[in-house]
Amino acid sequence: MPIKNKEWDLIIEPKATFFSLNLKEVWVYKDLLEMYIKREIVTFYKQTILGPLWFFIQPFLTTFVYMFVFGGIAGIPTDGIPQPLFYLAGICLWNYFSESLTKTSDTFFTNQAVFGKVYFPRLIVPLSVTISGLLKMTIQLILFAGVYVYYFMKGTEVSMNAYALLLPVLVFILAGLGLGFGVIISSMTTKYRDLKYLVTFAIQLWMYFTPVIYPLSVMEGNFKKFTWFIQMNPLTAVLETFKYGFLGHGSFSWAALSYSFIFTIVILIFGMWVFNKVERSFMDVV
Repeated sequence: MPIKNKEWDLIIEPKATFFSLNLKEVWVYKDLLEMYIKREIVTFYKQTILGPLWFFIQPFLTTFVYMFVFGGIAGIPTDGIPQPLFYLAGICLWNYFSESLTKTSDTFFTNQAVFGKVYFPRLIVPLSVTISGLLKMTIQLILFAGVYVYYFMKGTEVSMNAYALLLPVLVFILAGLGLGFGVIISSMTTKYRDLKYLVTFAIQLWMYFTPVIYPLSVMEGNFKKFTWFIQMNPLTAVLETFKYGFLGHGSFSWAALSYSFIFTIVILIFGMWVFNKVERSFMDVV
């Protein structure tokens, strides 16, 4: 006999529009999101000798290299800020953005085996990467705080001001840009796989157009004709605001920060649109 009045727990159907993100569905799968976040954190130091200490060692070694190459050999000024503080400030923020972008840009290709067998909101994977990266950045900011206290006790002219309260906004911009650009690249590489080989090179090149190893004042003083290009970079206002708020040096502009915030919103919306479009048929392409 046919069964009448069937009631299904879950109905999988095409999304009504490209902009339907199904965030309620992501919330339903919040336990899976939490599991992915834990996986991202644990796999970073699994089967390593020093384990979580790498969260401290990596930025410390990078800072030492920057001090030797850019501060020593190249002689690039740091706007009156002690070199360890200046480079750590840039490294903590840049590492979070670059790693979020790098990992989310490979979402579809890396997880194609899982996506082809089990249904769950695909957005969970890039979200887990972005959220888990916050822990690493927090640990590195603790290292930055320790170095900050050291120089402050020595009487170095560094001072925190009210603009440091903008840190949550800066983190949102970093996360949004990493997630937005990441899902765009991931969506494009499902069809054009050779693009993923350009990601690492593009990110490295991007860093040199971001005031990580130099202050914006250097560009304004010696390379004025390139200053507009650096200022068009949405990450420029983020790093300059962070240094201005926590170190009391650098530059701050509400217009520049607003530009970065709006740029982030646009990239997120466009990224989600591309992600939703590709999500429907990517298994037929990869």
